Amino acid sequence: MTERWLYAWGLGSVAFGGASLLVPLYIVQLGATPVQLGLLAATAALIGAPGAILFGRLANRVEHRRTLVLVTLAAVAVALAAIPFLPTITSVIVANAVLWLVVASIAPVLTMLVVDDAPESRWSERIGRLNKYQGYGWAGGLVLGTVWPLVAPRLVGAQTVTQALFWVLAACAGASTLGAAGSLPNPRPADHVTAERRVRRVARILSGSRRGIKGATFAFSPNRLYWTTRGIHLGRLKTRLDPALLTYLLAAGLFFTGFAAFWAPLPLFFTDEGFASGQVFALYLVSSLGSAVCYQGAGRFASTYDVRLLQSGALAARGVLFPVVAVVTGLGALSVGLVTAGAGLAAIGVTWAFIAVVGTAIVSRLAPAGVRGEVLGLHTALGAVAGGIGGVLGGWLAALGYLVAFGVAGGLVLVGAALVLSLRILSGGRTATAPPSEPANEVDGDAIPAGSSDGAVDLRID
Repeated sequence: MTERWLYAWGLGSVAFGGASLLVPLYIVQLGATPVQLGLLAATAALIGAPGAILFGRLANRVEHRRTLVLVTLAAVAVALAAIPFLPTITSVIVANAVLWLVVASIAPVLTMLVVDDAPESRWSERIGRLNKYQGYGWAGGLVLGTVWPLVAPRLVGAQTVTQALFWVLAACAGASTLGAAGSLPNPRPADHVTAERRVRRVARILSGSRRGIKGATFAFSPNRLYWTTRGIHLGRLKTRLDPALLTYLLAAGLFFTGFAAFWAPLPLFFTDEGFASGQVFALYLVSSLGSAVCYQGAGRFASTYDVRLLQSGALAARGVLFPVVAVVTGLGALSVGLVTAGAGLAAIGVTWAFIAVVGTAIVSRLAPAGVRGEVLGLHTALGAVAGGIGGVLGGWLAALGYLVAFGVAGGLVLVGAALVLSLRILSGGRTATAPPSEPANEVDGDAIPAGSSDGAVDLRID
């Protein structure tokens, strides 16, 4: 895996990161309602799940998986270049769905490319390097969106600032396509990871590693979804899920829905408060960085303190912060609102670091060892579905009032926090039947602890 290939993919990730917020802000400029903004978020979340699974299965059957990567980058370039010419908000929503279909779909293929021709002892290192460049690229897209309104009026004129940013991002994706064409690895079909034991190892590396720059505002992970759901057998799972685990999964469904209900209408809320697009990009960047810099500390806390109290406490803080951000942002002058909103989103980002790391540890602890990987996959799939439901719910509620939407979002998170707090079994108490004692689920003799970095870095978009 050459540095040139990593640079090329990182440049493509600039386009992904910038588009993640530019498209919502663009339809706001076009006059989108909160419901339309919610549909935009929901379709992006829901369509990525089947796309990731379909591309992953397809990559198992084609000789040249690098072609799928090149097609994805080219499709992103075309979609971003075309969006400013689309005539209606509905057409932009459809184009955005196509955009995130291909972006989400390619994630499992990339993982296959980096592990196929490497010994298993180097898989963590390779996945970590890939995620580092992806993460820096995603952050670069947010930085570009922050500074673009400051420099673009002199370059392209004030009337075409937003449209020109689409074309700049499209150029990044196009340049990434050209760079990747000559540098992507092309492992032999015989080296492709297909054995179930090796698949489980990749899944555990991804499930047990921390997340980062993207996760604070875009929690759905198509790569984790594909690898952790490949071996799910619902019939077998039904007999292995005890009340404690079912309670936590219910809590996860509630708080993931609440997360999406908060983020979906947020760009429109900030715009209505008078923030410019560059300021909104900066706020999202602050939230993402707030989570990225705290993952390592969250992992140390999770290995030292009571995970039940850590998780319920982080959830409770986040649930309270959702409506508080809406209230404090509207207080005082615009500059005061920007500072308070930034502080609030940074704190929300910090809570995500703990929720993501501790949540994986809790699922791993509650799941019976024999089906631990399947339960982690179910947990990931639950997040994807809840993201779609929450996006629609948040948009619909925001039509009634932003405080209503953020209040309900926070309420769902607080109910989830209460359910987690009720699981005294996580603290050594017994409010439910504990999972049966089974041998540790080791892969190649070395169990990968939940929440460990496994060579990954803080800036991830997996």
